[in-house]
Amino acid sequence: MIFEAAGRPTLHFIGVTTGRSSIMRVFPAWADYLGLKDAQISGMDFAPHSAAERYREAVDFIKNDPLSLGALVTTHKLDLFAACRDRFDDIDPFAALLGETSCLSKKGDRLVCHAKDPISSGLAIDGFLAAGHFADSKAALFAMGAGGSTIAISWHLLQKTRGPDRPSRIVISDPSAARLDHVREIHRQMAPDIPIDYVEVATVADNDAVLTGLPARSLVINATGLGKDAPGSPLGSAACFPEAAVVWELNYRGDLVFLEQARAQAAGAGLQVEDGWTYFLHGWTQVIAEVFDIQVPTSGEGFQAIGRIAAEAAKAAS
Repeated sequence: MIFEAAGRPTLHFIGVTTGRSSIMRVFPAWADYLGLKDAQISGMDFAPHSAAERYREAVDFIKNDPLSLGALVTTHKLDLFAACRDRFDDIDPFAALLGETSCLSKKGDRLVCHAKDPISSGLAIDGFLAAGHFADSKAALFAMGAGGSTIAISWHLLQKTRGPDRPSRIVISDPSAARLDHVREIHRQMAPDIPIDYVEVATVADNDAVLTGLPARSLVINATGLGKDAPGSPLGSAACFPEAAVVWELNYRGDLVFLEQARAQAAGAGLQVEDGWTYFLHGWTQVIAEVFDIQVPTSGEGFQAIGRIAAEAAKAAS
């Protein structure tokens, strides 16, 4: 990959199909609203699990290019951190614990690695999940995909400061034993007092089987990337969600098969179905605030305005 020096303040977007993301149309509107004069966004596309050297080239470029102010990282959070850890001058506590990065920023001549997902996922969850949901229901959490998003979500919901408002049980599934081991080690360091199962899955039928054993009102999450980075769903066509489950598709664009599966059962099973739009808003605004060193609202009218601007920009470009 050939990188060209930025001609104005630039936020890089390290992903898979960045050109298809709404952020490419949304960011200029946000920049205008937030007073980020001349700021621009630039995509860097990598295949999932690219060679370590490719990630290192990108990080070295950002580190050494004066007007490249930082980056948001999706999909590659774990792989980029593992490949580039020695390139970072500072690593924030979340990134060190989780072994991932979702944000790169610069403080003077120092390149800083951040993990923002524990913050952004927590803001999203607490925005759509009723207070006391787990305390009242004894529901479980089932997260499909053992990547950075699941690590961040489980970290948020395992916090002892939540008191009884935590899942009665957590189940995490993934085809990769290594990724499950990585999550298990992070959880071990947290010393959780909630049972956690790590399930290696070979087919969608394995996830379907987990689904059938969940209690009512459980939180079921697609954190696999299927439906955005690759087509399909982690569940089979005959999968049945628990009664009154809260179903969260972390994606907001793509074929979104999982989301359609949930919506098809919503009325009959009393499901609460959420897509990834608010997560998208929090994920990006947390990084923008860090990279450009500004305050961005996370709730109230200010956050609602950010959402409206994003929706209008995305619609105008479609």
